[in-house]
Amino acid sequence: MKKLAFIGTNEGNGHIFSWSAIINGRYDRERMKNCGYPVIPEYLAKEPPENMGIEGAQVCYVWTEDKSYAEYVAKTSYIETVLDRPEEALGKVDGVVITTDIGNRHLKLAKPFIKKNIPVFIDKPLTDNEDDLKAFVKYFKMNKPLLSSSSVRYSKDIENFSRENREKVEFVRCLMSKFWETYGVHAMEGLYKILGPGIKSVTNLGDKNINVVYLEYNDGRKAVIENVYNAKITGYDIITAEKTFTIQDKNTFYMFKKQMETFIKFIEESEYPYPYQETVEISKVIIAGIKSREEKRRVELTELLQ
Repeated sequence: MKKLAFIGTNEGNGHIFSWSAIINGRYDRERMKNCGYPVIPEYLAKEPPENMGIEGAQVCYVWTEDKSYAEYVAKTSYIETVLDRPEEALGKVDGVVITTDIGNRHLKLAKPFIKKNIPVFIDKPLTDNEDDLKAFVKYFKMNKPLLSSSSVRYSKDIENFSRENREKVEFVRCLMSKFWETYGVHAMEGLYKILGPGIKSVTNLGDKNINVVYLEYNDGRKAVIENVYNAKITGYDIITAEKTFTIQDKNTFYMFKKQMETFIKFIEESEYPYPYQETVEISKVIIAGIKSREEKRRVELTELLQ
């Protein structure tokens, strides 16, 4: 049995509840109803009991800055131990999940475990700043057991489109909710599955609440991501020479479970499920989008990590 620790959380991010329930395979329904994220008990309740749980893994430890909050999480998802400090998990766990999506907090929380070669999964985005990305790239090059992704990487609808479509995609438009700093990576992971790597430049024409991000690829393809905080519908419009496709994947449970299953397999087999360079390029785009918005200019990806 692989023992996991969940470390950290923040307002607006309920992954500490959903992921722990999915992995542990059971949860207190009444407590989950009051977790502060109504969508979580809604999609969990739709799943038959046999879909819950990930074989060979258990969330055994949890830590948040507010210990009473961690205690509530523990009671909700049947986590045995609430930690006083993240470092208390050292020597007790086989893997760590950093369950906050504030990018500038990730390096500090993950570093003690990375240094001890304990596999770490970091909630999206890996980071939101260039200095921390340099540190993460160093760890990647040292083959440290480190993963980060958005759940959209495992979108079933995008997988089906990418497998079945044989036409060259000319343009993609993505509408995404929340902030660019935290949810821009959701848009980027799906875009990466559709268009692949090779982003040349990033231009953010928007502001903090309405980011309009124009991407140019080295081969001339283009994409636009509209990160609108109050957007209630999210998805992709994909244009080829012959057809236009629309994807709105709402199978949240499938994506989250696949994401966590991938990390458990990573712990067991020590093989990267996708090149770390993908995570680095996506992180560069997030950082470039912030830089472009603040400096009101186009940012070339070659400007970063020089």
